[in-house]
Amino acid sequence: MKNKSVLKISFIALFAAIICFGCFIRIPLGVIPIVLQNALCILCAVLLGGVLAGAPAALFLIAGLIGLPVYSGGTGGLAVWLGPTGGFLAGYLLGAVAAGFIAGKPSVTEKKLTVKVVVRVSAAVVTGLVILYIPGVIRFSYWATAAGKVPADKTALAYTMAACVIPYIPGDILKAVIAIPVALKLRPVLAQYLYEDSNKY
Repeated sequence: MKNKSVLKISFIALFAAIICFGCFIRIPLGVIPIVLQNALCILCAVLLGGVLAGAPAALFLIAGLIGLPVYSGGTGGLAVWLGPTGGFLAGYLLGAVAAGFIAGKPSVTEKKLTVKVVVRVSAAVVTGLVILYIPGVIRFSYWATAAGKVPADKTALAYTMAACVIPYIPGDILKAVIAIPVALKLRPVLAQYLYEDSNKY
């Protein structure tokens, strides 16, 4: 049991480090750059599943909050949270928790891919990626309104969707297409190391 606990902590730390490393992968696009960290948060959550799912994202967010340059573009600190895109950081954690809950605890039985397993993991990845947008859209919409950025012919929501959501949908679809088979391949492997009874969900 002790070894399993140590392995769980080690994997959480490893996955948090991988998410942090994702800050170096950033493609400028309009107001918000294309980043890999959102997909990494969701992927790591689906790999761990259950109650552990949100831990890597939480550790990553705490590291950035205390000032470590682990957010997109090597930024960090409270100022990022208070900025127009700060809501997306909260979304990383919410999306990860939701994805992990849907995916459930991994099992070695998932080596045999069934329709149920594929659908559950796919739903977890897609749902996580969708949910992480919600607080981001709310925060950006509020900021755009307060800052007078919303054009007269648009609502705050329409402006936000055009700036923060619609341009990124193709990229997120690609991320999901990559993350789903990776998760399906690695979940039963991780189950062997993380859980005492890895044959049960």
